[in-house]
Amino acid sequence: MSTHLTIGAYAYEHTEALFDGRVGVDGVDTTFETAPLVSDIFRGMCEGRYDVAEFGLTYFLRTFDLDDAPFVALPVFPNRNFRHSAVYVNSAAGIRKPEDLAGRTIGEFALYGHDAGVWPKGILSDEYGVTPDQCRWVIGGTDHPVPAFDWIPQPVPAGVDVRHAPDGRTLSAMLESGEIDALISVDVPRAVLNGSPEVARLFPDHETVERDYYRRTGIFPPMHLVAVRRELAHRTDLLQAVYRAFGEAKDLAQRKYLKDAAKQHMSLVTPWFSKLFEENLRLLGEDWWPYGVAANRKAVDTFLRYHHEQGLSRRLLTSDDIFVPEFLGT
Repeated sequence: MSTHLTIGAYAYEHTEALFDGRVGVDGVDTTFETAPLVSDIFRGMCEGRYDVAEFGLTYFLRTFDLDDAPFVALPVFPNRNFRHSAVYVNSAAGIRKPEDLAGRTIGEFALYGHDAGVWPKGILSDEYGVTPDQCRWVIGGTDHPVPAFDWIPQPVPAGVDVRHAPDGRTLSAMLESGEIDALISVDVPRAVLNGSPEVARLFPDHETVERDYYRRTGIFPPMHLVAVRRELAHRTDLLQAVYRAFGEAKDLAQRKYLKDAAKQHMSLVTPWFSKLFEENLRLLGEDWWPYGVAANRKAVDTFLRYHHEQGLSRRLLTSDDIFVPEFLGT
């Protein structure tokens, strides 16, 4: 199985062991690389820099629609987050409940349909009847102007009003000034971090809402997966080694928290963390960040449905379509 792989991933606590050498990819010579911005890793994969890489779900799916789709996926999910907290509103816009977003101008980070945008748009449609075509969309950078991500396909469905923010303008500033009514962003706007009274969250008690969402649906939303170049898809032994390595690194991080619970997590600088940890265990279980298809099929298939409904995928895909076939039993 001797070969060399260049693997791109963000430096999370659950990938740290891959970078510091505590976990290796059995039988494979590997170079692990990271980047200051996780989107730089996505771009690197698109430009041929990596053999295997963490990839945003929507970025992966946009390449999946190409005539010669270059990637397939492993059921490894390095990034996941509940996303009711990703929706912000101008305090003077009169938006008191999700249904009030209909007819409004909404900013969105980086591109129409970023990973942290697909999820809340789908939830707003499923649970509150607000669909993207009912709104106007402005794309840009949250706290820093960003150019269009021209290295990835950017489909915009017919009937949806999408434009880019003016040159030099940020979505955070536009939200605070009232130029846009709301914002969906993977990044917390600086106006929120600075305590501006002009900006609020759509769901002020988002943790309670998100915990209720998980109880009802069982979905802990994945944002990213691990993509591999299609020419490697037949190398099952190699890909199994990559999959095991990501899993072992993640398990090391989880076991540390489980072990430290006996000492009230004194190794951490966050007070009252143990109470939060106990609450999370009761809700999410001892493997609260699962890899594999079975534990994530509902969440992934839900995202795939949202992606298609929002006009970002040509056809409705399922987990069976996107993962390396040999991993469908994981």
